[in-house]
Amino acid sequence: MRNTLLLLCGALMLAGCCGRPGSDSDLPVYADESQPIEKRVEDALKRMTVEEKVAVLHAQSKFSSAGVPRLGIPEVWCTDGPHGIRPEVKWDEWDQAEWTNDSCTAFPALTCLAATWNTEMSALYGRSIGEEARYREKDVLLGPGVNIYRSPLNGRNFEYMGEDPFLASEMVVPYVREVQKNGVAACVKHYALNNQETNRLRVNVVVDDRALHEIYLPAFKAAVDGGAWAIMGSYNKYRNQHCCHNRYLLNDILKRDWGFDGVVISDWGGTHDTRQAVEYGLDMEYGSWTDGLRSGTSNAYDNYYLAHPYLELLRNGEASMEVLDDKVRRVLRLIFRTAMNTRKPFGSLNSPEHLAAARRIAGEGMVLLKNDDAVLPVDLAKTEKIAVIGENAIKMMTVGGGSSSLKALHECTPLEGIVAAVGDRAEVVYERGYVGDVTGAYNGVTTGRDLSESRTEERLIADAAAAAADADVVIFVGGLNKSEGQDCEGADRRAYGLPYAQDRVVEALAAANPRLVVVLVSGNAVAMPWIERVPAVLEAWFCGSEAGNALADVIFGDVNPSGKLPFTFPVRLEDNSATALGEFPGGKDVVYNEGIFVGYRWHEQQQIEPLFAFGHGLSYTTFAYDNVRANRGSMSDGGSVRVSVDVTNTGDRAGQEVVQLYIGDDASSLPRPVKELKGFEKISLNPGESRTVTFTVTEDMLRYYDDSKGRWVAEKGFFTAYAGAASDDIRGTVRFEYR
Repeated sequence: MRNTLLLLCGALMLAGCCGRPGSDSDLPVYADESQPIEKRVEDALKRMTVEEKVAVLHAQSKFSSAGVPRLGIPEVWCTDGPHGIRPEVKWDEWDQAEWTNDSCTAFPALTCLAATWNTEMSALYGRSIGEEARYREKDVLLGPGVNIYRSPLNGRNFEYMGEDPFLASEMVVPYVREVQKNGVAACVKHYALNNQETNRLRVNVVVDDRALHEIYLPAFKAAVDGGAWAIMGSYNKYRNQHCCHNRYLLNDILKRDWGFDGVVISDWGGTHDTRQAVEYGLDMEYGSWTDGLRSGTSNAYDNYYLAHPYLELLRNGEASMEVLDDKVRRVLRLIFRTAMNTRKPFGSLNSPEHLAAARRIAGEGMVLLKNDDAVLPVDLAKTEKIAVIGENAIKMMTVGGGSSSLKALHECTPLEGIVAAVGDRAEVVYERGYVGDVTGAYNGVTTGRDLSESRTEERLIADAAAAAADADVVIFVGGLNKSEGQDCEGADRRAYGLPYAQDRVVEALAAANPRLVVVLVSGNAVAMPWIERVPAVLEAWFCGSEAGNALADVIFGDVNPSGKLPFTFPVRLEDNSATALGEFPGGKDVVYNEGIFVGYRWHEQQQIEPLFAFGHGLSYTTFAYDNVRANRGSMSDGGSVRVSVDVTNTGDRAGQEVVQLYIGDDASSLPRPVKELKGFEKISLNPGESRTVTFTVTEDMLRYYDDSKGRWVAEKGFFTAYAGAASDDIRGTVRFEYR
């Protein structure tokens, strides 16, 4: 409504109608949606004063920037994502605005989405969250995040899509496209190299060009190629320039090489210098404090780097009007795509469809890491008592974690989901087991749950073990939470192991009852010193509003788990390349000594066995792979090779399998990984059913980035295609030649 009224007002003023509706021909070009966007942009641009041009480049409130009221061009409203629509805050502050109608559906964290390995789930996610943003009249959704998982200690990993650039690239595009079908811009973040939270405003990343192009940029390029309308710069530095105004990343790569026509938005408070912001690619500046610099200024937003300081440079002839107009064109293009798009569909908020989507994505993303003796699924026909242990079984996880914290309309906890699913078919008893963070508040949103506890650690463990000994099956729900020092923006994890003495709890439960299921709620890998004594482990992620129901679906077999890990679980932190070859988190300069050898690439190069490998994930059924083959033994420039594999469901229930294709270069001028993910397909098979999965291998899948030449290179020679169920579970190979 706000957009329509502003547009109508401007059209009436320019048409000279004085309250009398004008005909379509009276509309100025920029207000006529039948005209091409570029024509509308140029028409609006020539009507704007210099002051109006500068005004649209910086914030006017915590989450909005100005339009051009004189022309009826509306303001831009942003909202934090990427897992749900953030509650409203006051005009200038982070404090809650205390609305009663801004609760949202909380969708699973992006690690869970990536773990589905299913682009259809990504599209469903984007469509659903886009509808919620549209309902709330938001123009820009600040997400998704695609920074690469470099270390399991990064506090913000849960907001990203894993360690592999190909997987992240494939998963980000459907999310972006479906969000934007709602007339809401997806703002892909954090561009680039935002791989630690410690010293994030000051740290300078030192990484070679090859790793930059092969590992850290592909998902951003995929998003741009997929049509993303906005990109958010990251807090850190690269080449000693902050990434929100970085000549190489923004001007040279993003806008020149990739042809990005959208806006570059600063992270909040990520701008540090007017001249660099002007010259090095920033288009819209937002800030953490009311003036982007500090709090308490009376003319707050005029003090932004792209506000009066920029205007003074222009008036003094020290800044180019050509550069200004490029920025304004991009902002106008954004506004015409979003706020002035009167043809966008209606949105919806907290609909049954959105809750169903959240539950489906969560269930499909959960990863069954281990299942000895078929402890899962729990057969309620043979179970009289279930002991549920662990604080994470009762703790709400939608509140906290930083800017992705939400005010969800409701959140089903694991215990609530289990109790609802069991009904009167079995007895469910609960014990706390450990005490972590008893608070339940972030930024003015509270869970309203009292998690205070008076028992000692020893008493809690003893009570949990006693309950376990008296049960038919034990479900321990632990892992991490979204408190500072765990999975949380602004700080990195303090240790790789589980916090709050959870290892002691697990050991006691394993001693008390051999039918133990460990459920990990986290966005990161964790150490598991007890792994040999626990028969079943399930990675359940942060799953939002429907977390408990989705978990119960998997535990009791209504959903056959099909998630695959989007990152490697090392046995020890020292097995991770960022730690093995340097320090994490780094100090002033963080040197990425590992180069391209991130995650499974490092483990395979060094022959280090992981705890659980990239791409790993079990099912309640089994799949056989046969007859890996290629349609020809060689390919040339512009040609291709089709690699096929037959997959059969050899178990007794229907299930989904992610068939993965990796390519390895048998001999290369530069060091290369043993193999790299280059394709995947998720298929559904009934018992006994078979399907042939075919991947087309093209020349671009064989390339590496030669930093000495500054370009991508595919060398002639032999390559091996690996087909399998995980990076360490290859079921067949075929060799072919590129000549």
